[in-house]
Amino acid sequence: QVLVNIGSNFDSERSTFIAPRKGIYSFNFHVVKVYNRQTIQVSLMLNGWPVISAFAGDQDVTREAASNGVLIQMEKGDRAYLKLERGNLMGGWKYSTFSGFLVFPL
Repeated sequence: QVLVNIGSNFDSERSTFIAPRKGIYSFNFHVVKVYNRQTIQVSLMLNGWPVISAFAGDQDVTREAASNGVLIQMEKGDRAYLKLERGNLMGGWKYSTFSGFLVFPL
């Protein structure tokens, strides 16, 4: 579920943020894993390349969370999205979140 999409720069069909202009952008995400004894890895991708990742370990815990955030420079039309590299996430928008916004135009 998309809660805020001012400017319609988030493509909900592809779960991708598209930069409307050149600038410095802030991205944050929080994910929750589902199964015991499983590791998850989620990466923030920029135009198909990983920028940052977050991990939750394989402890004997049913629900474990991973979060990360970054400031990155983007050009107009650049695409940012999350990629589940490994594991399974808990379903539902209340458990896993992703946000991105322009901090400073260049």
